[in-house]
Amino acid sequence: MSTSTFHHHFRALTAMTPLQFQKRIRLHEARRLILTDHLDASTAAFQVGYESPSQFNREYSRLFGAPLLVAIRVYPKGKGNVCCS
Repeated sequence: MSTSTFHHHFRALTAMTPLQFQKRIRLHEARRLILTDHLDASTAAFQVGYESPSQFNREYSRLFGAPLLVAIRVYPKGKGNVCCS
């Protein structure tokens, strides 16, 4: 299968590009690490492959609609189900 055919079929099934899908998975995993494993944002960002904490913060806010600090306030350590809206 060619790359362009793969992209076409992938987008038809997921409504996003493979890169968008990968970013979404990485951001959800970072959110889980921060809110359930209590890692700091920079460490979680690096663990999921971000080299820049500022880029991570921008993409996090774009995906979840609010800065990471909002999620940390809403889900204090050990409180409630945090996974992956």
